[in-house]
Amino acid sequence: MKFLHRLIVVAAALLLAVTVSGCGKKSAQAHLIHPHTLTVGVEGTYAPYAYRKNGKLTGFEIELSKKLAKQMGYKVKFVPTKWDSLIAGLGSKKFDVVLDNIAETPARKKAYTFSTPYIYSKDALIMKKNNNSLHNMKDIKGKKIAAGTGSVNADNVKKWHGNVVTMSDFSAAVSLVRQGRVAALLDANEAYLYYQRQNPSADLKSVVVPSKEVPTQKVAVLMSKHNPGLKTKVNRALSHLRKNGTLKRLSMKYFNSNITKP
Repeated sequence: MKFLHRLIVVAAALLLAVTVSGCGKKSAQAHLIHPHTLTVGVEGTYAPYAYRKNGKLTGFEIELSKKLAKQMGYKVKFVPTKWDSLIAGLGSKKFDVVLDNIAETPARKKAYTFSTPYIYSKDALIMKKNNNSLHNMKDIKGKKIAAGTGSVNADNVKKWHGNVVTMSDFSAAVSLVRQGRVAALLDANEAYLYYQRQNPSADLKSVVVPSKEVPTQKVAVLMSKHNPGLKTKVNRALSHLRKNGTLKRLSMKYFNSNITKP
């Protein structure tokens, strides 16, 4: 009887282990729109993050998406989408993830989930070289300041009582600055440095905003909250790409600076 009792206990323990193991595998499963393919939503108009060169998508986030997908064992498919439809497109399952310089915000985190950050971005006021009136966010009060449509930068302009002029892409916003139609553009300093390298004759300068006024933005992969298995795989892949130096190499290639570290 003792032997039978022990046999029953062992069998029950094995059944429980198998059940728990099965549940673990189920919870870690990544659900994709297309089998074995990571579908990525991008706008593709914001150099050097994601933009078109000779008609083809390229840039930091395009290369990062390819590296991520490969590390996860997937192919990659890009779905170019206008900025103001990117997040909604994720909600309607047009793509699995969004990589488009999207910063974490409390509002976004309520509805969606983010990976660990792959960019730590500092903001800057981009203006004409002869503009000596803007030194920090307090100085933008009552002035027209350009910022990306639906971006954290646009929210910060409003927070500091500037008159926000929203634009769909960086180049268009810079044009407003050069034409004198806005006092400055609030955007990532890294984007300005890249633009200045491509346009050395541009009569512009940038003033980095103190982090006590605008905290460093954490940019990460945006995903659905209902796909925890995908988040796990993305985070593991990002961790690997950080450890093997891929993130740093891509950053140096496009920004000449490592913006992937805190």
